[in-house]
Amino acid sequence: MTRISVDVNDEWLDAARAELGTDSKVETINAALHEFARRKRAKDLIATLDAVELDVSASADAWRYGGGRDLSKLEEDAREARTA
Repeated sequence: MTRISVDVNDEWLDAARAELGTDSKVETINAALHEFARRKRAKDLIATLDAVELDVSASADAWRYGGGRDLSKLEEDAREARTA
């Protein structure tokens, strides 16, 4: 663990503490950094998956039992904000 001394905007710190549900300044800063890193990894993963060509047009036939799940809107659904 690295020990540092920084000036932090009190308003932003209080807002982060309220959002993250943390009790101390140290806990709030560590939780905020962790959340930032987690979101960055998720964004990178989504970008990687988004770069893959995906053709699901024949997916229904591939299930071999009368069509299976309707995957015709899979790509569109995956791009909606509520899924990220």
